[in-house]
Amino acid sequence: MDSNSTNTRRMRSGAVALGGMGLLAAALVACGNSNEPDRRCVDRSTLDKLDDRYCKSGSSNSRGTYYYGGSVRSGKVTGGSFDKSAVTRGGIGGHSSSGSSGG
Repeated sequence: MDSNSTNTRRMRSGAVALGGMGLLAAALVACGNSNEPDRRCVDRSTLDKLDDRYCKSGSSNSRGTYYYGGSVRSGKVTGGSFDKSAVTRGGIGGHSSSGSSGG
């Protein structure tokens, strides 16, 4: 009876480990499965990255517009586009490729 109890305990811990791995795999697939490029709220004239609340439609603070792809360096966006269709999404852990900066 003692060895049976140990076997059951081992099977449970194996099931927990496998279940955790399944959740991790699902999370990775979900993150890399979007066809949408990264987007950031930006002041079009200065290219400064803004808080997302400045890009919300109907907001009284709506002074920003979305910038797709690229990256942020020193608070400014670079390497992306204001034109969403000009940017394609990278794979898992990848970055979006860039198009023109629009303007």
